[in-house]
Amino acid sequence: MSYSVLLAPPAERQLRSFPSVIQKRLVKRIKALQNDPRSPGVKKLAGKDDLYRIREGDYRIIYMIRNTDLVILILKIGDRKEVYR
Repeated sequence: MSYSVLLAPPAERQLRSFPSVIQKRLVKRIKALQNDPRSPGVKKLAGKDDLYRIREGDYRIIYMIRNTDLVILILKIGDRKEVYR
């Protein structure tokens, strides 16, 4: 069962702001979520309903899983120091 991945407009802008090498790493990680959005290394964010995060080096990808329509919505992508603000 494969999920579709959608990027929220702010996440798309954040992704484009990174150097191409970082973009490729992040896109690879996002594509891996399609097969298993709750893979090892994924953490559920405390105090937030249905929000998860996955690490890629010093970067974090914050996303929501909508199981009813098999969609992963990427909400934020950023440096670990700034993404939770």
